[in-house]
Amino acid sequence: MAPLADLYQLTMAYGHWRAGRHRSPAAAELFFRRGPFRGAWALGAGLAEGLRCLRAFRFSAADVAYLRSVLPSTTEDAFFDYLATLDTSEVTVSAVPEGSVVFAKVPFLQVKGPLLVVQLLETTLLCLVSYASLVATNAARFRLLAGPDVKLMEIGLRRAQGPDGALSASKYSYIGGFDSTSNILAGKLYGIPVRGTIAHSFVMSFTSLEEVQPRELLPLAGGEPVDLLASAQSWLRQVCELLQTPPEKANQGELAAFVSYAITFPRDFQGLLDTYCVRRSGLPNFCAVALALHELGYRAIGVRLDSGDLARQSKEVRQALRACGAHFQVPWFETISIAVSNDISEQSLEEFSKEESEIDVIGVGTNLVTCPLQPSLGCVYKLVEVNGSPCLKLTEDEEKMTIPGTKTIYRLYDAAGHPFMDLMALEEEPSPGAGQEVTIRVLGRLGETSKVVPAAVEPLHRTYFRDGQVCEPLPSLPEVRTHAQTSLSLLSPAHRRLHDPQPYPVAVTERLHHLLEELRRNNP
Repeated sequence: MAPLADLYQLTMAYGHWRAGRHRSPAAAELFFRRGPFRGAWALGAGLAEGLRCLRAFRFSAADVAYLRSVLPSTTEDAFFDYLATLDTSEVTVSAVPEGSVVFAKVPFLQVKGPLLVVQLLETTLLCLVSYASLVATNAARFRLLAGPDVKLMEIGLRRAQGPDGALSASKYSYIGGFDSTSNILAGKLYGIPVRGTIAHSFVMSFTSLEEVQPRELLPLAGGEPVDLLASAQSWLRQVCELLQTPPEKANQGELAAFVSYAITFPRDFQGLLDTYCVRRSGLPNFCAVALALHELGYRAIGVRLDSGDLARQSKEVRQALRACGAHFQVPWFETISIAVSNDISEQSLEEFSKEESEIDVIGVGTNLVTCPLQPSLGCVYKLVEVNGSPCLKLTEDEEKMTIPGTKTIYRLYDAAGHPFMDLMALEEEPSPGAGQEVTIRVLGRLGETSKVVPAAVEPLHRTYFRDGQVCEPLPSLPEVRTHAQTSLSLLSPAHRRLHDPQPYPVAVTERLHHLLEELRRNNP
């Protein structure tokens, strides 16, 4: 993975090497400048991938040979020999635990080590962390809008930016709160639950009842096989009478598709209702097959809607399922799961909630994996110290100014247990204490001092990588997912809300502010 870098990382590395500065101790921080999607927070993700990359960081002989072909011909041979020896045995990485809520300008991770290596890691870590955090954040927003009870399924494989983007989207949307993915490879690689229904193409491939082969199904409890198609046809007449729809309007090819699928998957039968007309065909055909299965001891598991007014249709479908359950004395019928898809967005979920839909499962693809509301998190990786001297980037755009020095990051909590401020302090400063007054300056209002008294104080970073190895046990993907939901639940509603949230303050200590001002004066 060492060559996963921009070319200028290598040209700068050569510059450091030529100047004899390549082993100078340095520190860098990775953070983003603005909360994504106009929100106040993000979920930090991609840490485990980054650490695995660090552990495997090497330039192979083939890598070095390629670099010889792209760097200027004047590059000294000894530099390439040096690259062949590089590793991360002198690198230390501290970070916020993966899945934690992070805020703008607060370092998600800090990297310390020889200047040349710290510089080379920039693009690699940005690549592995930025998209992961963006997708996890996007998924968490969908979860907050859906509420805790609705199942969310990621179905973006065919819409994602290539196979790598698709796998990352599956993995990090699961961290953000999705329950499952349609992506089989993601399920295999990451252990994410894999789910799916059927497509319109399966339903459309049947045109007549004669195509149903085989027609018979064994009862769940055993016994003689039963002609499921004949049973479904009998039930269809009764269902159409109950729902007051003409039997001749129920598409025969659709009924054949449903029966064929039910015979193949009698314990997992689900119907896609909108290939033709939901009310006159899809719904009565599904109910007829589900009732025929019920006679044999099986339970249908769900239906899916993929077009039209999904909230309204879900209520109509639920009403019909309740009517069938009551009329035919099948109590579980009314609890059949209703799934929806079709370009689902945040706005869609808001409408579902407003209209009190009967939706149980939501499949989200394009608007999850491509993050169209904000295609990039905009993470940056900045040097903050070299050779023990703090570094400061000064610019006319104050938003792009960096905070110098190696730092410790604290999260301050109020008496209700909500975080109310993140505080950056110089590494050598004593930790603020719970119940003790702290003088701070909030970023964006550095000209003013404020005093705060936290009810609790939490150091945010842990050391995850040292001496070339991961030194902290990494949680499993489900554990990261749980941590993400816990971290979000601690936020106050004013900071957690998705629209017009209250800005979350990030502050510096007085000592850090003095250092910042001193560097400003010395770098006019």
